[in-house]
Amino acid sequence: MPAPPAANRPMTPVEWGLLLALAAVWGGSFFFNAVAVRELPVLTVVAARVALAALILLAVLRLRGERMPRGRAAWTAFLGMGLLNNAIPFSLIVWGQQHVASGVASILNAATPLFTVILAHVLTRDERMSGGKLAGVLVGFAGVAALIGADAPHAFGTQVAAQLACLAGALSYALAGIHGRRFRAMGIAPMTAAAGQVIASSLVLLPLAAAVDRPWTLAAPSPAAVLALLGVAGISTALAYVLYFRILATAGATNLLLVTFLIPVSAILLGTLFLGEALQARHFAGMALIGLGLAAIDGRPWRAAARRRRAG
Repeated sequence: MPAPPAANRPMTPVEWGLLLALAAVWGGSFFFNAVAVRELPVLTVVAARVALAALILLAVLRLRGERMPRGRAAWTAFLGMGLLNNAIPFSLIVWGQQHVASGVASILNAATPLFTVILAHVLTRDERMSGGKLAGVLVGFAGVAALIGADAPHAFGTQVAAQLACLAGALSYALAGIHGRRFRAMGIAPMTAAAGQVIASSLVLLPLAAAVDRPWTLAAPSPAAVLALLGVAGISTALAYVLYFRILATAGATNLLLVTFLIPVSAILLGTLFLGEALQARHFAGMALIGLGLAAIDGRPWRAAARRRRAG
């Protein structure tokens, strides 16, 4: 078994390229969602995303000569991961994107590591919250509050509900991160876990979308909506998982956390250039505070500054 990648080591140019590509394809999911949900119901969009991604990842596994496990324990874990990492957050975020800009949804999604720090402290024994992480969480949630707006409790409406739905999606992603730790202990390879979760979520979402949306009664979607579905499934889900696990294997989880800083950038650029979205000053202020909180949690900027002071 190869040695794990060194934490916090400088990434190679290839790894930086892969990281930027991952940020672009994950940021693209907010753009694709915004296009598809203009014409298609939420559950139909989400079910199509996971089902198409499942087919692609199964083909990838076949090319790699890997097989899906058959035991009940593995598929129970896949079901839990599929609900927490796909079905629930995808549905909440796509619903939210009917009422808020894709850039706003992506910034709220960047709160995922903030929730992860809290949940890991409460639910695990080996990931305790340090003073620096606590400070990062507090600053990050100050950014979330700024993003949603101080008048939200007194002016609760569809837009605030949509932002809270996106935030709940980030919470679900954080729970998925804790739940996903079990796959390593079970000896299930990361790519197999990725395929298993989208298969499991497909088995839940396809009949649900059929019962609720009755997609066969809907008007035929435009080519733009069809391409958006193919993009969110093939690029922002299947390809994203391939890139994710490639970076994880060589650069490590700590370096991979940097993608959280970059996803809103690509989502905002796509929303501005192609969807005509315009964000308010408080959205950028919230993003800056969330980014500062994530930097405090990661700790890398402070360690780099300390090294420079010692070197000077």
